[in-house]
Amino acid sequence: MPLIKLQTPLQPEPAAVEELLKSLSAALAKQVGKPEAYVMTAFEGGIPMTFGGSRDPCCYVEIKSVGQFSAEQTRAMSEFFCSAIEAALGIPKKRIFIEFTEAKGYLWGWNGTTFG
Repeated sequence: MPLIKLQTPLQPEPAAVEELLKSLSAALAKQVGKPEAYVMTAFEGGIPMTFGGSRDPCCYVEIKSVGQFSAEQTRAMSEFFCSAIEAALGIPKKRIFIEFTEAKGYLWGWNGTTFG
């Protein structure tokens, strides 16, 4: 049920993307306290994007999960994931936006049913 999806104009090598997604999967499971077996990761590279009117490398990240996030949790996740993305892709933290979305269980489907 937790999801982390990255969109960026960069197009890293497939092996680098795979390594990044695996590390983000484990980190998201830990951050939200849910089994990694339910975590989904996605990467969309080569997306035309601007940030602040500039085409310099940037990244948009969506983090979604069933349940609620606390303000402390989202601050910690923002710091952690911005740092991880900066280290992996070289995108400065100041050019990364993260959107956190809380989902109600009945609005999240899986395996022919929902989580609520």
